[in-house]
Amino acid sequence: MDRLLGSPDGVDLARVHGRKPLKDALGRALAAVRSRQMPAAAGELLRHARLDLEARSRMWVAPVLNGTGVVLHTNLGRAPLAPEARRAMYEAARYASVEMDLDTGTRGSRQARCATLVTEITDADSALVTNNNAAAVALAVNELAAGRRVLVSRGELVEIGGSFRIPDVIRAAGAELGEVGTTNRTRLADYAEAVDGNVAMILRIHPSNYRVKGFASRPTLSELVALGRDRGIPVVHDVGSGLIAGEYLPGFPHEPSVVDSLRAGADLVTWSGDKLMGGPQAGIVAGRTDLVARLGKNHLLRGLRPDKTTLAALEATLNLYRDPDRVTERVPALRMLSETAEQLEARAAAHLPELPPDTGAVVTVERTRALPGGGSFPGHEIESAGWAVRGIPPSALAEACRRGTPPLVARVSGEALFVDARTLGEQIGEAAAALRAAVVSLP
Repeated sequence: MDRLLGSPDGVDLARVHGRKPLKDALGRALAAVRSRQMPAAAGELLRHARLDLEARSRMWVAPVLNGTGVVLHTNLGRAPLAPEARRAMYEAARYASVEMDLDTGTRGSRQARCATLVTEITDADSALVTNNNAAAVALAVNELAAGRRVLVSRGELVEIGGSFRIPDVIRAAGAELGEVGTTNRTRLADYAEAVDGNVAMILRIHPSNYRVKGFASRPTLSELVALGRDRGIPVVHDVGSGLIAGEYLPGFPHEPSVVDSLRAGADLVTWSGDKLMGGPQAGIVAGRTDLVARLGKNHLLRGLRPDKTTLAALEATLNLYRDPDRVTERVPALRMLSETAEQLEARAAAHLPELPPDTGAVVTVERTRALPGGGSFPGHEIESAGWAVRGIPPSALAEACRRGTPPLVARVSGEALFVDARTLGEQIGEAAAALRAAVVSLP
């Protein structure tokens, strides 16, 4: 070990990675050699140690090129942020005026600015921000219904990402679940019959990652609101996917929007910031001032609040919504969803990568089918366009793309690798270079 650490290559590796990490890596390399009972030269051991160190130093959360055609790709961090939001997040990573009022020099509220912007763009009475939408729902349940019952239609008892389920979230928040109706049909009378002195909330959940079709029905939100007001019970609507207003995505199937839910009279509306709204991961609650004020005083909010970089990115994203005429072109997720297949086809053709003929790979521009993703518009596909690579094993090429710098994540279908231009945006030139490098790297 001492000879390896003191060799010229060992000294160089220690200078880059540190002596202790190098010693640990060499220890693992030596253990592997002993387990195989095979001799190994010093150079080989140092080579294994270098590869080990490089692998362990590689960032897990690293920028990638999204060629999958899934706009809100959960595994890739859902919505890409607008340049304004990325800059705001970078600047806020230093000291930032998170809880200081710069006008007075006194302590301020980290919630104030984003809450003001939410109320401006949605016409809500009041708002606050949590670190994700599940936290927003849990906070509302805990504050308004702890120790009491929350009514939810059986058709809305959804499982969200990571195997978390709404019934479990409600119980973890300290409330009792009251199931009403059936999986496919829930009537207003089902809610009315279930209301008793122990019911503290009616929760309407948008099943944003699936659709129930056929012999199915449920009351409108307005009907639930009327029932809630008649019985003195708040109605909370979790719209999940976070579409602020339907007019931002014309031509798409109906998706409940924040504005529509507030206009229908929901006492509180909750949604995700990193889905169709196009911002960072955050949960947003908007609605009645008295209820939002109660949530703001709940002790759980301390553990559910967003950090300074999230608040900065969210503020920058919300600022873009102040100009509704340009928000679709300025918020990347909305722009990607709105582009036509013809626009994407032309862009893919303009950046068609040149692949060496001796590789056997042939790339063409073809129409594809993209997806909104991220628990929005379930079952809805969008006509798109991109590159199709044939002539070499697509799975091997997909792996080579993922291992590249920067990684390019593509989609394998049949005997071809597809790279969808819809989700590449302005990075399509980088994607062409990454694809070519991956093809060349294959044996």
